[in-house]
Amino acid sequence: MQLNVQGKQLDVGDALRSHVKDKMEGINSKYFGRAIDADITMTPEGHSSFKTHISMRVGKNIQVIGSATEHDVYASFDHAAERVAKQLRRYKTRLRDHHEREDHSPQKEIQKARDLVIAVNQNDDDVHHEESPAIIAEGTKDIQVLSVSDAVMRLDLSAENFYLFKNAKTQALNVVYRREDGNIGWVDAS
Repeated sequence: MQLNVQGKQLDVGDALRSHVKDKMEGINSKYFGRAIDADITMTPEGHSSFKTHISMRVGKNIQVIGSATEHDVYASFDHAAERVAKQLRRYKTRLRDHHEREDHSPQKEIQKARDLVIAVNQNDDDVHHEESPAIIAEGTKDIQVLSVSDAVMRLDLSAENFYLFKNAKTQALNVVYRREDGNIGWVDAS
């Protein structure tokens, strides 16, 4: 596993870098064993606290994210690493099964959402152009064929607000999202 440990406005010394390496390799070997890479960023927050953000890629299109803010940089990293480990522990079996299915599955139905700009129609007199901003989609996202439970797992692992996927049963685009009350919502477009 490739590790990238960096500090923003913080000097990451050899002792901290060694602590991070040992802990992340332990998590990788205990829960997954074939993580691709991990990015760990540590930054000071305010006068006496530190924020650690961990982004660990454990497979193609599967990223586990954990963050924590504590008064000690070691405690901040340990707490963020615990969150990553907890997510991996929760979904360990399903993640391993996913790789088995992906390795043996000839089905590679992935749609690409390419860079796209939807511009305001300049000829439309009814639209106030200064009130209508351009809609810009930057970057590329793979839309994968998943079951709803797998999509919820990926939403939970990614710590994003929503996850777009193609439903394995209906072949329609679906969205799972985090509701304000903490529950998960599901939009079925079929």
